[in-house]
Amino acid sequence: MYLAITTTHSPATDLGYLLHKRPGKLHSVALSFGNAHVFYPEATPERCTAALLIEVDPVELVRKPGGPSGEGGLLNQYVNDRPYVSSSFTSVAIARALGSALGGRSKDRQDLADSEIPLEVQIAAIPCRGGEIFLRALFEPLGYQLSAKRHPLDEQFPTWGESRYWSVTLCAKKRLQDVLQHLYVLLPVLDDDKHYWVGKDEIEKLLLRGEGWLNSHPEREEITRRYLKHQRTLMREALARLVEDDADPDETAEAQAAAEQALEQRISLNQQRLGSVLAVLRQSGAKKILPLGCGEGRLISLLLADPSVTEITGIDVSPRVLEKAASRLRLENLPSRQRERIKLLQGSLMYRDARLAGYDAAAVVEVIEHLDPPRLVAFERVLFEHARPSTIVVTTPNREYNANFEKMPADTFRHKDHRFEWTREEFQTWANRVAVQHAYSVRFLAIGEEDATLGPPTQMAVFCRIN
Repeated sequence: MYLAITTTHSPATDLGYLLHKRPGKLHSVALSFGNAHVFYPEATPERCTAALLIEVDPVELVRKPGGPSGEGGLLNQYVNDRPYVSSSFTSVAIARALGSALGGRSKDRQDLADSEIPLEVQIAAIPCRGGEIFLRALFEPLGYQLSAKRHPLDEQFPTWGESRYWSVTLCAKKRLQDVLQHLYVLLPVLDDDKHYWVGKDEIEKLLLRGEGWLNSHPEREEITRRYLKHQRTLMREALARLVEDDADPDETAEAQAAAEQALEQRISLNQQRLGSVLAVLRQSGAKKILPLGCGEGRLISLLLADPSVTEITGIDVSPRVLEKAASRLRLENLPSRQRERIKLLQGSLMYRDARLAGYDAAAVVEVIEHLDPPRLVAFERVLFEHARPSTIVVTTPNREYNANFEKMPADTFRHKDHRFEWTREEFQTWANRVAVQHAYSVRFLAIGEEDATLGPPTQMAVFCRIN
């Protein structure tokens, strides 16, 4: 792992005072997983660069409790990307090797430590789950100019496509302490993994290094979720302490959904959408139906009223939303025969789930736009390759139609959690590719009053499996 920090502050070699490391000397620190070295590839009055090189010992990692594991089995424990890419290992190395600078302390030049100076950070390689869009969403709100280069899987075989690894350069005029704190938090977020057990003490680290910037960051929830390794209990506590009036990420999602509903209320779009989905499902003759991303259970309620539907299994990632669905559907008060028709399960659409198999139809209503674009492929495999129901109904907003919403600012999405919104052409291109790839036919339907130029507010794709 390699990370370099460069300044053109005059004299540039004052960077040594901030890092507590002399430019003419190699500085090494022993870590539990290897060693970290700080050295200066260049050191002139005009330009000075300090490099942090981290040597990770894969064998030592395996010997540690909770060492690497996963689908690769024993081989994956010894052969992985950890020695080469920035991750939570880099954060540990920053804290150990550059601790004084991370804390904003300088024995000889505190005035300089408190000053903003021109800085450039080069990250040799970082795995980014979310691509360049997510990279920019993390760093640009903090005032960085960002350039990124994505690496191919293999330069000798370009047809293999792109990897998930990037080389990134960040430029800004900031305090060195601020830059190091941003890196400390955001490098593990980009990797979306941690090499050690995550407990309550990680909340304290996040709040300490995120002080002054994290609570106002537009990606606050996603940063918190990834930093705390997707542990919802820890995430809720961290967000509650970050912003007292925004303690629960589910409440944030509810407020955002309410804003989207208010935007579309003029044309009763939600009712039209659910009615159209219900009509397609009835036409398919499906008996066992899988509402994915079921939310508070509005579609489930409509399906429950149809006696021909024998089994309904709603899946959602949020336990709290599922609790609301159970309350809305009054599951506890339903007759036993009705209650047996419904299951509410917590689960992610990103991972293969045996519980999704064996259904006649799946409904994915206003869900895909909440997924990071790089994760769509995983979603496609889960639904079209593994679950593989006979009929799949997908709805999503038509971005072109947004111009008709007078209260909606230009270049924004209908819902703050939307990762994208597609035009009709983009949606049809995606759906046609998925259909061909997974042996489905597909047809497209419009939902809502169509604009002669901009099309309908909601677009629907109906996939039918080719047996």
